[in-house]
Amino acid sequence: MAEDELVFWGTGDAMGVPRVYCDCTVCEEARATGVNRRLRSLVSVEDGERRFLIDCGPDWRVQMEARGIRTVDTILVTHPHFDHIGGLPEWADQCRWTGTQGKLYAPGEVLEAIEDRYPWLERNLELIRVEPGLMLGGWSIAGWRVNHGKNGYSYAYRLEKEAFSWVYCPDSIGLSAEEIEPMRNADLLVLGTSFVQEDAEYSTRSVYDMREAAELLREVRPKHAIYTHMSHDVDLNLLSDLPEHVSAARTGLRVKLGT
Repeated sequence: MAEDELVFWGTGDAMGVPRVYCDCTVCEEARATGVNRRLRSLVSVEDGERRFLIDCGPDWRVQMEARGIRTVDTILVTHPHFDHIGGLPEWADQCRWTGTQGKLYAPGEVLEAIEDRYPWLERNLELIRVEPGLMLGGWSIAGWRVNHGKNGYSYAYRLEKEAFSWVYCPDSIGLSAEEIEPMRNADLLVLGTSFVQEDAEYSTRSVYDMREAAELLREVRPKHAIYTHMSHDVDLNLLSDLPEHVSAARTGLRVKLGT
C-alpha cells in the first residue's frame, strides 16, 4: 500500500501571485521563472490514486488540469471565503457530467454559508457536517473554529492516523489558548502566513505573518512546520533564515505523512 502524501496544489493568499496589476520583484519573478507563482490555497491527501482535497478555490479547474486529474469525489472545506470555495460550482459540474455524487464536508455553519451562496449544489453534491468528527482515507479528522481576524472565522483540522498527526490551518491570526491547544505536539503543522512581516494596523489583518508564526511554533512545538497562503510579499528565493524545521511550500510540493 502506498504511503499517504500531502500535495500542495496552491500556496497563495486570496489574490494569488502574481497580482495582475503589480510589477514588484516577486510578481515579475512569478511571471518569468515561476518559483513564486502561487494559485489559491488547495492541498490534497493522497494514497496512490485515492485522494481527498482540502478546499476548492477559484483556481480549482486550472489546478486539476495542471495535474491531469479529471475527477475528484471528496472535498473538505475550511471556511466559506471565495478563495476557498470559488471552485465549487465547477466541481459540481464535474460531478453532474461524470455521474459522480460528490461529498462535500464542512462544519455546519460553513455548509449553511455555502448553501446560501450556491443553493443549487445539492443537486450534485452531498453536503455533510464534520461535527463531531469524521474519517476520510483512514484519517481521523477533528475541526475547530479559529480566529480569522477582520475576516471573521475559519476552521483548522487535526488529522491523525496510527502514530502520525498533522494540522492544517491556512487562515488564522491571534489565536486564543483554547484555539491553540489542538495544534500542540503535531508531527506537522501547515500554517498560513501571508507576509514575512505585515505592518498594517493589526485590527485590519486576518492571517499570521512569519514573525508571529515563529512565536506560535515555539509554543505548539510541531516537529515540522510548512508555511502556505503566501502573498506577493514572500519571495521564496530569500527565505534562508526560517527557523529550524520550518519551510515554505512551493506548488507541487509532496510531503510524506507518516513516521
